[in-house]
Amino acid sequence: MKSVLRRVLIPVVAVLAGLLPGVVVVEQASAVTKMTHAQATAIFSAAGITWSSSGNCSDWNNSTCTSFTNINDSTVYGVRTLKQASGCAIRITGGTETGHASGTYSHRNGYKVDIAITTCVTNYVHNNFTRIADRGDGYPQWQAASGNIYANEGSHWDVTYYNCGGC
Repeated sequence: MKSVLRRVLIPVVAVLAGLLPGVVVVEQASAVTKMTHAQATAIFSAAGITWSSSGNCSDWNNSTCTSFTNINDSTVYGVRTLKQASGCAIRITGGTETGHASGTYSHRNGYKVDIAITTCVTNYVHNNFTRIADRGDGYPQWQAASGNIYANEGSHWDVTYYNCGGC
């Protein structure tokens, strides 16, 4: 009985204490934490990130709104990382509201935001990320070292955050 307890308890304690970081990292990487609209906007506001919508609203069931309901925390922190690293003004024009393309790594599932195109953001993406193959619909893409993807859709950057980009 003592050896069974040792075989079970020692790894559990080691994981909890952080002595087996590989195990903890895998656990953390697979977890997706969702945020409310209020939680996301508080973080964006504190970081100096703005957002807008054509409908001046935040209802996630209205395609003219910009909503952050059920956005992934890694997406929120990824936008914040972009702001901090680039020094650019960041304005989000699309979040998790209805009306975007579906898919696993979609707006609705919390992985994507649309960011207004500015000279500063465009220069930062072009100078710091790697140009990769065009997206299936023909839009040009750049990939950050973190793996996050920035697609220039002409009127905005469509950004897919797989992680927070080094937050």
